Amino acid sequence: MQSDTAHAHTPWYRDLTSYHWFVFLVASLAWLFDCLDQQLFILARGKAMEALLPAGWDPKLYGGYATSIFVAGWAMGGLIFGSLGDRYGRAKMLTITVLIYSVCTGLSAFSTGWADFAAYRFLTGLGVGGVFGLAVALVADTLPDRSRAGALGMLQALSAVGNVMAGIVSMVIGSLESRGTIPAGAGWRSMFLVGAIPAFLCVFIQMRLKEPEKWVKAREVGRAAGVKFGSYTALLGDARWRSPALLGMVLCVSGVIGLWGIGFFSPELVGDVIKASLIKEGVPEAEIAGRQQYWIGINSIVQNLGAFVGMLLFTRMAQGMGRKPAFAVGYVAALVATVAYFQLFNGRGDIWMSAIMGGCQLALFAGFAIYLPELFPTSLRSTGTSFCYNVGRFLAATGPFTMGSLQAALRAGAETPEAKLAAFRNACSYMSVVFLLGLVALAFLPETKGRPLPED
Repeated sequence: MQSDTAHAHTPWYRDLTSYHWFVFLVASLAWLFDCLDQQLFILARGKAMEALLPAGWDPKLYGGYATSIFVAGWAMGGLIFGSLGDRYGRAKMLTITVLIYSVCTGLSAFSTGWADFAAYRFLTGLGVGGVFGLAVALVADTLPDRSRAGALGMLQALSAVGNVMAGIVSMVIGSLESRGTIPAGAGWRSMFLVGAIPAFLCVFIQMRLKEPEKWVKAREVGRAAGVKFGSYTALLGDARWRSPALLGMVLCVSGVIGLWGIGFFSPELVGDVIKASLIKEGVPEAEIAGRQQYWIGINSIVQNLGAFVGMLLFTRMAQGMGRKPAFAVGYVAALVATVAYFQLFNGRGDIWMSAIMGGCQLALFAGFAIYLPELFPTSLRSTGTSFCYNVGRFLAATGPFTMGSLQAALRAGAETPEAKLAAFRNACSYMSVVFLLGLVALAFLPETKGRPLPED
């Protein structure tokens, strides 16, 4: 019961050893670069679709399909590597997942059509999906109990740094493209090549990272007692773990659809609004693509700076108020901020709104990092966390499809760009009701503030 009380008065990092810091750093970098690659895809998606699709195909619609395929791969990777992490070790599997997502992001730069691009997206998703559960379980099992919530909240907050880095990459490449250094319309390929850089992190992971002592001891005891590590049968067959697994999944589905099915389509809104303003200002057509990409990058940076602050605030609320009250505030704030953003954003002067929406939407993910490992024992910690965080992505993968279909229905008969943009705004706003689903799941989940991690 002293863990959160201690957090309120003493910094979470006060008792960390040099090796604790190393584990925290490696896990945070693995997730940070994971988010860098995710965000590079989001920022490059529109231009990639324009370059790869045949004439007459809708870039937004097929961009949504590519996103759904990526999210489905993410879900499958989470299920596979979450289980393998409990069975064979968090450190080993973390190395493999980082290698997969970075190499396949780099390969996306060499796509020649929509089909092979979507295939690379699926493979990237496999690696991306495995990282979160492994990194969270690694930190939760290695660091002192009283440091756990603060460290996991910071790990998730640092993911925003990866997103900001992607925004900077987008700005730099957009500037090079507008000056003619990079051929017009080809900057998206350079962005995906940058995403291959995290593969070098694998070298450091393999050199020094050890499996958590808590996991090693539990594995030895478990073998003697016949405990099944990383078993979905054990997770869903035992009522103690089945209920939090299923309810935790619903909790995450709400946030994931809200972010990936709605919030991460803000570049499309910003791109359309900025393009219209540039045309109105009389900017030469040859410069529009680069300047449009530049402002999409600005939007990403602002959105993720807000996310960083939002995740830190959520961490403090979770430590002070408790996990459930913090989530309740978070879901309501995400709903209001998302609807306001997609209805009211009208130009470069409104870019501050991206910070508000990013802060409210991404704050929930700090809660997932803190709360999910507190629901499951050592033998199922990576499995249960990954199940909740990732299996719901099979449902979340329908978000872009649903929004694309809703948008198409709303803009039926719309001929002008303004009418089509209005349909896009309304589709995003109607989809935002999904945040209320999180409140429903929350009502049936336990409060874990101040409790020790559960064990078999």
